[in-house]
Amino acid sequence: MKKRLIRLPEVLSKTGLTQSGLYDKMARKQFPRSVPIGRYAVAWLESEIDGWIEARVEERETQGVKPLRRKFEKKHAA
Repeated sequence: MKKRLIRLPEVLSKTGLTQSGLYDKMARKQFPRSVPIGRYAVAWLESEIDGWIEARVEERETQGVKPLRRKFEKKHAA
């Protein structure tokens, strides 16, 4: 698999995070670490960002949407 590095603006666009939110999540080890690509430049592996997004969707499915859907269906079944 070909690895692609993406810079901050693309990471923010893909995730919907703010810059401060992204760095806060990185500090709490809740977001993939950046890769140094120069003296003052960093990037992220696109595959890791995509994986982080997929994990959020899976988390939503297992913890958020399905229980709410069941509650809604139960309430409206009568």
